[in-house]
Amino acid sequence: MSIEVANESGVDVDQASLVALAGHVLARMGIHPLAELSILIVDEAAMSQLHEQWMGEPGPTDVLAFPMDELRPMQGGARQDSDAALDPALLGDVVLCPQVAAKQATEAGHSAEDELELLCTHGILHLLGYDHAEPEEHKEMFGLQGELLDAWREVRREP
Repeated sequence: MSIEVANESGVDVDQASLVALAGHVLARMGIHPLAELSILIVDEAAMSQLHEQWMGEPGPTDVLAFPMDELRPMQGGARQDSDAALDPALLGDVVLCPQVAAKQATEAGHSAEDELELLCTHGILHLLGYDHAEPEEHKEMFGLQGELLDAWREVRREP
């Protein structure tokens, strides 16, 4: 997998950990090993601009996902048709805002690193075609997000 990180936020972020997490998520989702992903870390001003430009909403948000290649919907971590998994893809960009993540982490009672991992996973799932607008979609996406993060935390605990 080619996973590039650009930190333009002015905040120290564990980029190696985000790359490892993204690789873990993509591998667990059966994404081709030659797929490409970009993670952009921006400050609140840049995130506000992107949020307003692309979502029509004011102020910064925590994560945005900009898919590049059209991917077929996933079901339970496996593609509906086996041919799709054979094709490498330019997945797109996940944009994270560590300042917003830090605020949310405080409210949620966990670390900013945990929040960034959650948001990165969430953004990747959006790139893979998941959404949470409808109750069933929400249940599926957030359930999968939880499973992926639990598996990631288990991998990190292994000696």
